[in-house]
Amino acid sequence: QVHLVESGGGLVQAGGSLSLSCAASGSIFTVNDMAWYRQAPGKQRELVAEITSTMGTNYADSVKGRFTISRDNVKNTVYLQMNSLEPEDTAVYYCKADVWGSSVYSKDYWGQGTQVTVSS
Repeated sequence: QVHLVESGGGLVQAGGSLSLSCAASGSIFTVNDMAWYRQAPGKQRELVAEITSTMGTNYADSVKGRFTISRDNVKNTVYLQMNSLEPEDTAVYYCKADVWGSSVYSKDYWGQGTQVTVSS
């Protein structure tokens, strides 16, 4: 009932920039926390950045100062602006949204993932 669609991944040279978008649609009453995670081969999925419904943010130390998370509550969309990209940022990036829809409890929904590759 709730779908998260990601876009904006691709191949970029070290030092370059990319912008990711993730739009939630479907049966939505309230979108609570939204976040970006990433997973590299052989690695655990890790939190990159998160943003609350009141615009509070939190970043992983490895991306702090380089990445910026933002959201548009009218469009139910979360963004991740990535600057000064490094090869270590190469991973599949997933968006997550905690959504209160038709259920009694809110649920976590995940996007399909988008590949970000940074070449040196």
